[in-house]
Amino acid sequence: MIKAKINEDQFQNPFVFKTEWKNAFEDSDFLKVFSSDILENYIANKRWYGGKASTLKYIEVIDSFKIVSKNNTYYGVLLEVNFKEAFYQHYFMPVSFMSEEELDTNTIIAPVKMGAAEGFLVDALHQEDFRKLLFEKIAGVAEKGDMKVKFHRGKKMHDKVYKSSKFMGVEQSNTSIIYNDSVVLKIFRRIYISTNPDYEISRFLTERMNFKSSPEYKGSISVELSEGNITLGLMQELVPNQGDAWAFMLEEMDRIFDNLKNKKIKTEKLPDIELFKRLKISEVPHEIIDWAGLSIFLRIQTLATRTAEMHIALGSDIHDTAFTPTTYNGDYTVWLKNRLTYQFQNRLNILENNLHKLDGLALELANQFLDNKKEIRKLFLDFDWTKMKSERIRIHGDYHLGQVLVNGEDFYLLDFEGEPESTIRDRKVKQPPLKDVAGMFRSFHYSIYATLFNNKDKYPYEQQELFHAGEVLFKYFVGVFLQTYTEVAQAGNLNIGYRKEIDFLLKYCILEKAVYELGYELNSRPRWAVIPLTGIASIMEFKAT
Repeated sequence: MIKAKINEDQFQNPFVFKTEWKNAFEDSDFLKVFSSDILENYIANKRWYGGKASTLKYIEVIDSFKIVSKNNTYYGVLLEVNFKEAFYQHYFMPVSFMSEEELDTNTIIAPVKMGAAEGFLVDALHQEDFRKLLFEKIAGVAEKGDMKVKFHRGKKMHDKVYKSSKFMGVEQSNTSIIYNDSVVLKIFRRIYISTNPDYEISRFLTERMNFKSSPEYKGSISVELSEGNITLGLMQELVPNQGDAWAFMLEEMDRIFDNLKNKKIKTEKLPDIELFKRLKISEVPHEIIDWAGLSIFLRIQTLATRTAEMHIALGSDIHDTAFTPTTYNGDYTVWLKNRLTYQFQNRLNILENNLHKLDGLALELANQFLDNKKEIRKLFLDFDWTKMKSERIRIHGDYHLGQVLVNGEDFYLLDFEGEPESTIRDRKVKQPPLKDVAGMFRSFHYSIYATLFNNKDKYPYEQQELFHAGEVLFKYFVGVFLQTYTEVAQAGNLNIGYRKEIDFLLKYCILEKAVYELGYELNSRPRWAVIPLTGIASIMEFKAT
Protein backbone atom coordinates (compact mmCIF):
# COMPACT_ATOMS: atom_id res chain seq x y z
CA MET A 1 0.00 0.00 0.00
CA ILE A 2 1.25 3.51 -0.90
CA LYS A 3 0.84 5.66 2.17
CA ALA A 4 -0.87 8.97 1.45
CA LYS A 5 0.65 12.26 2.50
CA ILE A 6 -1.83 14.14 4.65
CA ASN A 7 -1.54 17.91 5.06
CA GLU A 8 -1.97 19.26 8.57
CA ASP A 9 -4.84 21.38 7.20
CA GLN A 10 -6.75 18.21 6.40
CA PHE A 11 -6.88 17.34 10.12
CA GLN A 12 -8.43 20.66 11.02
CA ASN A 13 -12.02 20.83 12.28
CA PRO A 14 -13.23 17.30 11.65
CA PHE A 15 -16.97 16.71 11.39
CA VAL A 16 -18.06 14.83 14.52
CA PHE A 17 -20.80 12.19 14.45
CA LYS A 18 -22.13 9.96 17.21
CA THR A 19 -22.88 7.08 14.85
CA GLU A 20 -20.35 4.48 13.79
CA TRP A 21 -19.42 4.19 10.11
CA LYS A 22 -21.25 0.87 9.59
CA ASN A 23 -24.55 2.64 10.40
CA ALA A 24 -23.73 6.05 8.91
CA PHE A 25 -26.29 6.15 6.10
CA GLU A 26 -29.09 5.13 8.44
CA ASP A 27 -28.33 8.10 10.70
CA SER A 28 -30.33 11.27 9.98
CA ASP A 29 -27.75 13.61 11.56
CA PHE A 30 -24.97 12.17 9.43
CA LEU A 31 -27.09 12.34 6.26
CA LYS A 32 -27.98 15.97 6.89
CA VAL A 33 -24.39 17.15 7.37
CA PHE A 34 -22.96 14.85 4.69
CA SER A 35 -25.34 16.08 1.97
CA SER A 36 -24.95 19.77 2.83
CA ASP A 37 -21.78 20.94 4.59
CA ILE A 38 -19.55 18.13 3.32
CA LEU A 39 -20.72 17.36 -0.20
CA GLU A 40 -21.58 20.86 -1.39
CA ASN A 41 -17.96 21.91 -0.88
CA TYR A 42 -16.53 18.71 -2.33
CA ILE A 43 -18.34 18.01 -5.59
CA ALA A 44 -18.26 21.57 -6.95
CA ASN A 45 -14.59 21.07 -7.82
CA LYS A 46 -14.82 17.57 -9.30
CA ARG A 47 -14.31 17.21 -13.05
CA TRP A 48 -17.23 14.79 -13.31
CA TYR A 49 -19.69 17.28 -11.79
CA GLY A 50 -21.85 18.67 -14.61
CA GLY A 51 -23.60 21.45 -12.69
CA LYS A 52 -20.84 24.07 -12.66
CA ALA A 53 -22.80 26.47 -14.91
CA SER A 54 -25.87 26.30 -12.64
CA THR A 55 -26.63 27.41 -9.08
CA LEU A 56 -26.73 24.61 -6.53
CA LYS A 57 -29.84 24.56 -4.36
CA TYR A 58 -29.38 21.41 -2.26
CA ILE A 59 -28.09 17.82 -2.44
CA GLU A 60 -30.10 14.85 -1.26
CA VAL A 61 -29.00 11.25 -0.70
CA ILE A 62 -31.75 9.33 -2.48
CA ASP A 63 -30.37 5.84 -1.83
CA SER A 64 -27.33 3.99 -0.55
CA PHE A 65 -26.13 0.41 -0.33
CA LYS A 66 -23.22 -1.41 1.28
CA ILE A 67 -20.41 -3.12 -0.60
CA VAL A 68 -18.43 -5.04 2.01
CA SER A 69 -14.93 -6.51 1.77
CA LYS A 70 -13.05 -8.53 4.41
CA ASN A 71 -11.38 -5.35 5.62
CA ASN A 72 -13.85 -2.52 5.08
CA THR A 73 -17.42 -1.38 4.64
CA TYR A 74 -18.01 0.81 1.60
CA TYR A 75 -21.17 2.64 0.58
CA GLY A 76 -22.48 3.22 -2.90
CA VAL A 77 -24.30 6.55 -2.63
CA LEU A 78 -26.87 7.85 -5.12
CA LEU A 79 -27.22 11.62 -5.02
CA GLU A 80 -29.84 13.99 -6.36
CA VAL A 81 -28.40 17.45 -6.98
CA ASN A 82 -31.11 20.11 -7.20
CA PHE A 83 -30.51 23.47 -8.87
CA LYS A 84 -32.15 26.86 -8.46
CA GLU A 85 -32.91 26.81 -12.20
CA ALA A 86 -35.56 24.14 -11.39
CA PHE A 87 -33.88 20.97 -12.64
CA TYR A 88 -31.86 18.18 -11.04
CA GLN A 89 -29.13 15.66 -11.87
CA HIS A 90 -28.30 12.27 -10.37
CA TYR A 91 -24.78 11.17 -9.45
CA PHE A 92 -23.10 8.04 -8.11
CA MET A 93 -20.36 8.24 -5.50
CA PRO A 94 -18.77 5.28 -3.70
CA VAL A 95 -17.65 6.45 -0.25
CA SER A 96 -15.32 4.95 2.35
CA PHE A 97 -14.17 5.87 5.86
CA MET A 98 -10.45 5.35 6.40
CA SER A 99 -8.02 5.92 9.23
CA GLU A 100 -4.85 7.78 8.28
CA GLU A 101 -2.91 4.49 8.23
CA GLU A 102 -5.33 2.89 5.74
CA LEU A 103 -5.41 5.75 3.24
CA ASP A 104 -4.16 5.12 -0.30
CA THR A 105 -4.94 8.66 -1.40
CA ASN A 106 -4.79 12.33 -0.52
CA THR A 107 -8.03 12.95 -2.43
CA ILE A 108 -10.11 13.44 0.69
CA ILE A 109 -13.78 14.39 0.99
CA ALA A 110 -13.57 15.50 4.63
CA PRO A 111 -11.94 14.70 8.02
CA VAL A 112 -14.50 13.06 10.31
CA LYS A 113 -14.91 11.38 13.67
CA MET A 114 -17.34 8.45 13.47
CA GLY A 115 -18.22 7.39 17.02
CA ALA A 116 -14.84 6.86 18.68
CA ALA A 117 -12.91 6.43 15.41
CA GLU A 118 -11.05 9.28 13.72
CA GLY A 119 -10.31 9.30 10.02
CA PHE A 120 -11.38 10.58 6.64
CA LEU A 121 -14.26 10.21 4.23
CA VAL A 122 -12.79 9.47 0.79
CA ASP A 123 -14.03 8.56 -2.66
CA ALA A 124 -13.72 4.77 -2.40
CA LEU A 125 -12.41 4.45 -5.97
CA HIS A 126 -9.14 5.91 -4.69
CA GLN A 127 -8.72 2.93 -2.34
CA GLU A 128 -7.11 -0.14 -3.93
CA ASP A 129 -9.02 -2.51 -1.65
CA PHE A 130 -12.29 -1.19 -3.09
CA ARG A 131 -11.11 -1.36 -6.71
CA LYS A 132 -10.02 -4.97 -6.13
CA LEU A 133 -13.41 -5.74 -4.57
CA LEU A 134 -15.29 -4.44 -7.62
CA PHE A 135 -13.14 -6.52 -9.97
CA GLU A 136 -13.67 -9.71 -7.95
CA LYS A 137 -17.42 -9.19 -7.69
CA ILE A 138 -17.74 -8.70 -11.47
CA ALA A 139 -15.45 -11.68 -12.10
CA GLY A 140 -17.67 -13.76 -9.80
CA VAL A 141 -15.00 -14.70 -7.26
CA ALA A 142 -16.33 -12.54 -4.39
CA GLU A 143 -19.71 -12.82 -2.69
CA LYS A 144 -22.37 -10.66 -4.29
CA GLY A 145 -23.51 -9.01 -1.03
CA ASP A 146 -26.41 -6.49 -1.06
CA MET A 147 -29.11 -7.88 -3.39
CA LYS A 148 -29.90 -4.36 -4.56
CA VAL A 149 -26.56 -4.24 -6.38
CA LYS A 150 -26.10 -6.54 -9.37
CA PHE A 151 -22.64 -7.53 -10.63
CA HIS A 152 -22.74 -9.17 -14.04
CA ARG A 153 -19.93 -11.18 -15.60
CA GLY A 154 -20.01 -11.12 -19.39
CA LYS A 155 -19.61 -14.22 -21.54
CA LYS A 156 -16.17 -12.97 -22.68
CA MET A 157 -14.88 -12.26 -19.16
CA HIS A 158 -12.28 -14.97 -18.52
CA ASP A 159 -9.88 -13.12 -16.20
CA LYS A 160 -10.65 -13.93 -12.55
CA VAL A 161 -7.45 -13.03 -10.70
CA TYR A 162 -6.89 -9.43 -9.59
CA LYS A 163 -3.32 -8.26 -10.23
CA SER A 164 -3.34 -4.48 -10.47
CA SER A 165 -5.49 -1.39 -11.00
CA LYS A 166 -4.82 2.19 -12.01
CA PHE A 167 -6.79 5.18 -13.23
CA MET A 168 -7.05 5.72 -16.96
CA GLY A 169 -6.04 9.25 -17.96
CA VAL A 170 -7.56 12.34 -16.39
CA GLU A 171 -10.97 11.95 -14.78
CA GLN A 172 -13.70 13.33 -17.03
CA SER A 173 -17.49 12.90 -16.81
CA ASN A 174 -16.84 9.27 -15.83
CA THR A 175 -14.01 7.54 -13.98
CA SER A 176 -12.19 4.72 -15.77
CA ILE A 177 -10.02 2.11 -14.04
CA ILE A 178 -7.62 -0.22 -15.89
CA TYR A 179 -7.35 -3.70 -14.35
CA ASN A 180 -4.49 -6.12 -15.04
CA ASP A 181 -3.56 -3.99 -18.07
CA SER A 182 -6.30 -5.88 -19.94
CA VAL A 183 -9.78 -4.56 -19.04
CA VAL A 184 -11.30 -1.14 -18.26
CA LEU A 185 -14.10 -0.48 -15.77
CA LYS A 186 -15.92 2.75 -16.51
CA ILE A 187 -17.78 4.06 -13.45
CA PHE A 188 -20.64 6.32 -14.49
CA ARG A 189 -20.64 9.39 -12.25
CA ARG A 190 -23.69 11.01 -13.82
CA ILE A 191 -26.43 8.38 -13.67
CA TYR A 192 -29.94 7.93 -15.03
CA ILE A 193 -32.88 5.92 -13.77
CA SER A 194 -32.67 3.67 -16.79
CA THR A 195 -30.08 1.31 -18.22
CA ASN A 196 -27.21 3.26 -19.75
CA PRO A 197 -27.11 3.06 -23.59
CA ASP A 198 -23.35 2.41 -23.46
CA TYR A 199 -23.97 -0.76 -21.43
CA GLU A 200 -26.94 -1.83 -23.56
CA ILE A 201 -25.22 -1.38 -26.92
CA SER A 202 -21.81 -2.67 -25.80
CA ARG A 203 -23.29 -5.89 -24.43
CA PHE A 204 -25.54 -6.33 -27.46
CA LEU A 205 -22.71 -5.84 -29.96
CA THR A 206 -20.44 -8.31 -28.15
CA GLU A 207 -22.81 -11.03 -26.96
CA ARG A 208 -25.51 -10.97 -29.65
CA MET A 209 -23.75 -9.73 -32.77
CA ASN A 210 -20.11 -10.70 -32.14
CA PHE A 211 -19.09 -7.28 -33.51
CA LYS A 212 -15.29 -7.07 -33.58
CA SER A 213 -14.71 -3.33 -34.02
CA SER A 214 -15.70 -2.13 -30.55
CA PRO A 215 -14.20 -3.14 -27.17
CA GLU A 216 -15.62 -6.47 -25.94
CA TYR A 217 -18.20 -6.29 -23.15
CA LYS A 218 -16.78 -7.96 -20.02
CA GLY A 219 -19.25 -7.11 -17.26
CA SER A 220 -21.27 -4.45 -15.46
CA ILE A 221 -22.54 -3.08 -12.17
CA SER A 222 -26.13 -1.94 -11.75
CA VAL A 223 -28.53 -1.18 -8.95
CA GLU A 224 -32.21 -2.12 -8.95
CA LEU A 225 -34.61 0.48 -7.58
CA SER A 226 -38.40 0.47 -7.66
CA GLU A 227 -38.23 3.29 -10.27
CA GLY A 228 -35.98 1.26 -12.56
CA ASN A 229 -32.47 -0.09 -13.11
CA ILE A 230 -29.46 2.23 -12.95
CA THR A 231 -26.18 1.32 -14.67
CA LEU A 232 -23.25 2.21 -12.39
CA GLY A 233 -20.33 0.59 -14.20
CA LEU A 234 -19.35 -0.98 -17.52
CA MET A 235 -16.34 -3.27 -17.94
CA GLN A 236 -14.79 -3.75 -21.40
CA GLU A 237 -11.57 -5.01 -22.91
CA LEU A 238 -8.65 -2.58 -23.02
CA VAL A 239 -8.02 -2.13 -26.73
CA PRO A 240 -4.41 -1.57 -27.82
CA ASN A 241 -4.37 1.73 -29.67
CA GLN A 242 -2.32 4.69 -30.84
CA GLY A 243 -4.72 7.33 -29.55
CA ASP A 244 -8.03 8.56 -30.91
CA ALA A 245 -8.90 9.39 -34.50
CA TRP A 246 -9.30 13.10 -33.67
CA ALA A 247 -5.61 13.44 -32.76
CA PHE A 248 -4.71 11.30 -35.80
CA MET A 249 -6.80 13.50 -38.11
CA LEU A 250 -5.29 16.74 -36.76
CA GLU A 251 -1.83 15.40 -37.60
CA GLU A 252 -3.01 14.43 -41.06
CA MET A 253 -4.62 17.85 -41.62
CA ASP A 254 -1.43 19.64 -40.61
CA ARG A 255 0.54 17.49 -43.07
CA ILE A 256 -2.01 18.15 -45.83
CA PHE A 257 -2.04 21.93 -45.35
CA ASP A 258 1.76 21.94 -45.16
CA ASN A 259 1.65 20.27 -48.57
CA LEU A 260 -0.11 23.29 -50.06
CA LYS A 261 3.08 25.24 -49.41
CA ASN A 262 5.54 22.42 -50.11
CA LYS A 263 3.95 21.53 -53.44
CA LYS A 264 3.23 25.19 -54.33
CA ILE A 265 -0.45 24.39 -54.94
CA LYS A 266 -2.74 27.17 -56.18
CA THR A 267 -5.92 26.72 -54.14
CA GLU A 268 -8.18 28.24 -56.81
CA LYS A 269 -7.02 25.55 -59.28
CA LEU A 270 -8.11 22.63 -57.04
CA PRO A 271 -10.90 20.69 -58.81
CA ASP A 272 -14.15 21.15 -56.87
CA ILE A 273 -17.18 18.83 -56.62
CA GLU A 274 -20.69 19.05 -55.25
CA LEU A 275 -21.33 17.91 -51.68
CA PHE A 276 -22.48 14.25 -51.35
CA LYS A 277 -21.05 13.22 -54.73
CA ARG A 278 -20.07 9.54 -54.25
CA LEU A 279 -16.50 8.73 -55.21
CA LYS A 280 -14.42 5.61 -55.43
CA ILE A 281 -10.80 6.37 -54.53
CA SER A 282 -9.86 5.75 -58.17
CA GLU A 283 -12.23 8.59 -59.11
CA VAL A 284 -10.57 11.19 -56.88
CA PRO A 285 -8.69 13.60 -59.21
CA HIS A 286 -4.91 13.17 -59.25
CA GLU A 287 -4.49 16.82 -58.16
CA ILE A 288 -6.29 16.01 -54.89
CA ILE A 289 -4.35 12.76 -54.35
CA ASP A 290 -1.09 14.62 -55.09
CA TRP A 291 -2.01 17.24 -52.49
CA ALA A 292 -3.57 15.17 -49.68
CA GLY A 293 -1.96 11.77 -50.33
CA LEU A 294 -3.59 8.41 -50.91
CA SER A 295 -3.27 7.15 -47.33
CA ILE A 296 -5.86 9.52 -45.80
CA PHE A 297 -8.49 8.35 -48.31
CA LEU A 298 -7.69 4.70 -47.55
CA ARG A 299 -8.18 5.45 -43.83
CA ILE A 300 -11.49 7.19 -44.51
CA GLN A 301 -12.58 4.15 -46.55
CA THR A 302 -11.77 1.86 -43.59
CA LEU A 303 -13.65 4.12 -41.15
CA ALA A 304 -16.66 4.16 -43.47
CA THR A 305 -16.59 0.35 -43.61
CA ARG A 306 -16.47 0.01 -39.81
CA THR A 307 -19.27 2.57 -39.45
CA ALA A 308 -21.51 0.67 -41.87
CA GLU A 309 -20.69 -2.63 -40.12
CA MET A 310 -21.65 -1.07 -36.77
CA HIS A 311 -25.01 0.00 -38.20
CA ILE A 312 -25.60 -3.40 -39.81
CA ALA A 313 -25.01 -5.01 -36.40
CA LEU A 314 -27.26 -2.51 -34.60
CA GLY A 315 -30.04 -2.99 -37.15
CA SER A 316 -30.05 -6.72 -37.83
CA ASP A 317 -31.65 -8.27 -34.74
CA ILE A 318 -35.20 -9.53 -35.15
CA HIS A 319 -35.69 -10.84 -31.59
CA ASP A 320 -34.72 -7.99 -29.24
CA THR A 321 -37.28 -5.22 -29.76
CA ALA A 322 -34.79 -2.63 -28.45
CA PHE A 323 -32.68 -3.36 -31.55
CA THR A 324 -35.27 -4.28 -34.19
CA PRO A 325 -35.32 -1.84 -37.15
CA THR A 326 -38.50 0.18 -37.52
CA THR A 327 -40.09 2.45 -40.09
CA TYR A 328 -40.86 6.16 -39.85
CA ASN A 329 -44.24 7.25 -38.49
CA GLY A 330 -46.14 10.27 -37.27
CA ASP A 331 -45.07 9.85 -33.64
CA TYR A 332 -41.39 9.97 -34.58
CA THR A 333 -41.95 13.05 -36.73
CA VAL A 334 -43.70 14.90 -33.91
CA TRP A 335 -40.87 13.95 -31.52
CA LEU A 336 -38.23 15.08 -34.03
CA LYS A 337 -39.86 18.41 -34.91
CA ASN A 338 -40.59 19.31 -31.27
CA ARG A 339 -37.01 18.49 -30.28
CA LEU A 340 -35.40 20.41 -33.12
CA THR A 341 -37.72 23.42 -32.87
CA TYR A 342 -36.85 23.75 -29.18
CA GLN A 343 -33.13 23.30 -29.85
CA PHE A 344 -33.16 25.78 -32.73
CA GLN A 345 -34.90 28.45 -30.64
CA ASN A 346 -32.42 27.83 -27.81
CA ARG A 347 -29.49 28.37 -30.23
CA LEU A 348 -31.07 31.55 -31.62
CA ASN A 349 -31.33 32.95 -28.09
CA ILE A 350 -27.73 32.01 -27.28
CA LEU A 351 -26.49 33.53 -30.54
CA GLU A 352 -28.38 36.81 -30.04
CA ASN A 353 -27.00 37.06 -26.49
CA ASN A 354 -23.43 36.39 -27.63
CA LEU A 355 -23.19 38.43 -30.86
CA HIS A 356 -20.98 40.96 -29.04
CA LYS A 357 -18.31 38.24 -28.63
CA LEU A 358 -18.03 37.69 -32.39
CA ASP A 359 -16.19 39.60 -35.10
CA GLY A 360 -14.98 39.20 -38.69
CA LEU A 361 -16.24 36.16 -40.56
CA ALA A 362 -17.94 34.70 -37.45
CA LEU A 363 -20.05 37.85 -37.02
CA GLU A 364 -20.86 37.96 -40.73
CA LEU A 365 -22.01 34.32 -40.69
CA ALA A 366 -23.94 34.82 -37.43
CA ASN A 367 -25.92 37.69 -38.94
CA GLN A 368 -26.52 35.60 -42.06
CA PHE A 369 -27.83 32.80 -39.80
CA LEU A 370 -30.18 35.22 -38.02
CA ASP A 371 -31.36 36.73 -41.33
CA ASN A 372 -32.20 33.26 -42.64
CA LYS A 373 -33.67 31.75 -39.48
CA LYS A 374 -37.11 31.21 -41.05
CA GLU A 375 -35.58 29.25 -43.91
CA ILE A 376 -33.57 27.06 -41.51
CA ARG A 377 -36.58 26.47 -39.27
CA LYS A 378 -38.63 25.56 -42.34
CA LEU A 379 -36.10 22.90 -43.31
CA PHE A 380 -36.34 21.36 -39.84
CA LEU A 381 -40.13 21.27 -40.11
CA ASP A 382 -40.00 19.89 -43.65
CA PHE A 383 -39.77 16.25 -42.59
CA ASP A 384 -42.46 14.19 -44.33
CA TRP A 385 -42.29 10.71 -42.87
CA THR A 386 -44.60 9.32 -45.56
CA LYS A 387 -41.83 9.84 -48.14
CA MET A 388 -39.25 7.90 -46.09
CA LYS A 389 -38.64 4.39 -47.41
CA SER A 390 -35.60 3.65 -45.17
CA GLU A 391 -35.61 2.31 -41.62
CA ARG A 392 -34.66 3.68 -38.22
CA ILE A 393 -32.34 1.76 -35.87
CA ARG A 394 -30.51 2.23 -32.57
CA ILE A 395 -27.49 4.37 -33.38
CA HIS A 396 -24.30 5.53 -31.69
CA GLY A 397 -25.81 8.99 -31.21
CA ASP A 398 -22.64 10.96 -30.50
CA TYR A 399 -20.42 9.73 -33.30
CA HIS A 400 -17.27 11.72 -34.06
CA LEU A 401 -13.51 11.23 -34.42
CA GLY A 402 -13.00 11.45 -30.65
CA GLN A 403 -15.14 8.31 -30.21
CA VAL A 404 -12.87 6.23 -32.45
CA LEU A 405 -9.56 4.62 -31.49
CA VAL A 406 -6.76 4.12 -34.00
CA ASN A 407 -5.50 0.55 -33.97
CA GLY A 408 -2.71 0.22 -36.52
CA GLU A 409 -4.40 0.63 -39.90
CA ASP A 410 -7.81 -0.10 -38.37
CA PHE A 411 -10.31 1.56 -36.01
CA TYR A 412 -12.30 0.68 -32.89
CA LEU A 413 -15.63 2.43 -32.19
CA LEU A 414 -16.54 3.21 -28.60
CA ASP A 415 -18.58 5.25 -26.09
CA PHE A 416 -22.20 4.53 -26.98
CA GLU A 417 -23.68 6.75 -24.25
CA GLY A 418 -25.30 9.10 -26.76
CA GLU A 419 -25.56 12.87 -27.06
CA PRO A 420 -24.75 14.48 -23.67
CA GLU A 421 -27.47 17.13 -23.99
CA SER A 422 -30.23 14.59 -24.71
CA THR A 423 -32.39 12.89 -22.12
CA ILE A 424 -31.72 9.21 -21.54
CA ARG A 425 -35.06 8.41 -23.18
CA ASP A 426 -34.26 10.44 -26.30
CA ARG A 427 -30.88 8.69 -26.63
CA LYS A 428 -32.67 5.35 -27.06
CA VAL A 429 -35.03 6.52 -29.79
CA LYS A 430 -34.37 4.73 -33.08
CA GLN A 431 -33.04 7.19 -35.64
CA PRO A 432 -31.63 7.24 -39.17
CA PRO A 433 -28.16 5.62 -39.14
CA LEU A 434 -27.20 8.53 -41.39
CA LYS A 435 -27.34 10.74 -38.30
CA ASP A 436 -24.10 9.05 -37.16
CA VAL A 437 -22.63 9.54 -40.63
CA ALA A 438 -23.56 13.24 -40.44
CA GLY A 439 -21.85 13.45 -37.04
CA MET A 440 -18.64 12.04 -38.54
CA PHE A 441 -18.85 14.49 -41.45
CA ARG A 442 -19.14 17.37 -38.99
CA SER A 443 -16.07 15.96 -37.21
CA PHE A 444 -14.13 15.94 -40.51
CA HIS A 445 -15.15 19.58 -40.99
CA TYR A 446 -14.00 20.43 -37.46
CA SER A 447 -10.61 18.77 -37.95
CA ILE A 448 -9.98 20.93 -41.03
CA TYR A 449 -10.92 24.21 -39.37
CA ALA A 450 -9.31 23.39 -36.02
CA THR A 451 -6.05 22.87 -37.92
CA LEU A 452 -6.40 26.20 -39.70
CA PHE A 453 -7.24 28.07 -36.48
CA ASN A 454 -4.49 26.46 -34.42
CA ASN A 455 -1.81 27.10 -37.05
CA LYS A 456 -3.04 30.32 -38.62
CA ASP A 457 0.46 31.75 -39.16
CA LYS A 458 2.01 28.50 -40.37
CA TYR A 459 0.58 28.27 -43.88
CA PRO A 460 1.51 31.18 -46.22
CA TYR A 461 -1.95 31.67 -47.71
CA GLU A 462 -4.80 34.11 -47.16
CA GLN A 463 -7.51 32.82 -44.82
CA GLN A 464 -10.03 32.82 -47.66
CA GLU A 465 -7.74 30.60 -49.78
CA LEU A 466 -7.25 28.16 -46.89
CA PHE A 467 -10.99 28.01 -46.20
CA HIS A 468 -11.65 27.33 -49.89
CA ALA A 469 -9.07 24.52 -49.94
CA GLY A 470 -10.56 23.13 -46.72
CA GLU A 471 -14.09 23.06 -48.16
CA VAL A 472 -12.86 21.30 -51.30
CA LEU A 473 -10.99 18.70 -49.22
CA PHE A 474 -14.04 18.19 -47.01
CA LYS A 475 -16.22 17.33 -50.03
CA TYR A 476 -13.73 14.67 -51.18
CA PHE A 477 -13.61 13.16 -47.67
CA VAL A 478 -17.41 13.03 -47.67
CA GLY A 479 -17.54 11.59 -51.19
CA VAL A 480 -15.13 8.71 -50.48
CA PHE A 481 -16.73 7.92 -47.11
CA LEU A 482 -20.25 7.99 -48.55
CA GLN A 483 -19.42 5.73 -51.50
CA THR A 484 -17.90 3.05 -49.25
CA TYR A 485 -20.51 3.39 -46.47
CA THR A 486 -23.40 3.06 -48.92
CA GLU A 487 -21.87 0.01 -50.66
CA VAL A 488 -21.18 -1.84 -47.38
CA ALA A 489 -24.50 -0.89 -45.75
CA GLN A 490 -26.60 -1.97 -48.72
CA ALA A 491 -24.60 -5.19 -49.16
CA GLY A 492 -25.43 -5.93 -45.49
CA ASN A 493 -29.17 -5.37 -46.13
CA LEU A 494 -29.28 -2.19 -44.07
CA ASN A 495 -32.14 -0.13 -45.46
CA ILE A 496 -30.77 3.42 -45.69
CA GLY A 497 -32.98 4.42 -48.64
CA TYR A 498 -32.11 5.52 -52.14
CA ARG A 499 -29.87 8.41 -53.21
CA LYS A 500 -32.45 11.20 -52.96
CA GLU A 501 -33.55 10.12 -49.48
CA ILE A 502 -29.95 9.61 -48.33
CA ASP A 503 -29.00 13.11 -49.49
CA PHE A 504 -32.07 14.65 -47.81
CA LEU A 505 -31.37 12.86 -44.49
CA LEU A 506 -27.67 13.78 -44.57
CA LYS A 507 -28.43 17.44 -45.20
CA TYR A 508 -31.07 17.40 -42.47
CA CYS A 509 -28.80 15.66 -39.93
CA ILE A 510 -25.68 17.73 -40.74
CA LEU A 511 -27.71 20.91 -40.22
CA GLU A 512 -29.06 19.53 -36.93
CA LYS A 513 -25.52 18.67 -35.77
CA ALA A 514 -24.11 22.06 -36.76
CA VAL A 515 -26.91 23.91 -34.94
CA TYR A 516 -26.29 21.70 -31.88
CA GLU A 517 -22.55 22.52 -32.01
CA LEU A 518 -23.26 26.24 -32.27
CA GLY A 519 -24.64 26.32 -28.71
CA TYR A 520 -21.60 24.49 -27.36
CA GLU A 521 -19.10 26.80 -29.06
CA LEU A 522 -20.87 30.03 -28.10
CA ASN A 523 -20.97 28.92 -24.46
CA SER A 524 -17.42 27.59 -24.20
CA ARG A 525 -15.18 29.08 -26.94
CA PRO A 526 -16.94 31.75 -29.04
CA ARG A 527 -13.93 32.10 -31.37
CA TRP A 528 -14.74 28.63 -32.73
CA ALA A 529 -18.41 29.43 -33.42
CA VAL A 530 -17.26 30.17 -36.96
CA ILE A 531 -16.87 26.39 -37.55
CA PRO A 532 -20.53 25.34 -37.09
CA LEU A 533 -21.64 28.65 -38.68
CA THR A 534 -19.54 27.79 -41.76
CA GLY A 535 -21.10 24.33 -41.79
CA ILE A 536 -24.62 25.79 -41.62
CA ALA A 537 -23.87 28.28 -44.42
CA SER A 538 -22.43 25.49 -46.57
CA ILE A 539 -25.30 23.04 -46.10
CA MET A 540 -27.91 25.80 -46.61
CA GLU A 541 -25.93 27.03 -49.65
CA PHE A 542 -25.91 30.60 -48.40
CA LYS A 543 -23.90 32.88 -50.64
CA ALA A 544 -21.09 34.98 -49.15
CA THR A 545 -22.10 38.61 -48.74
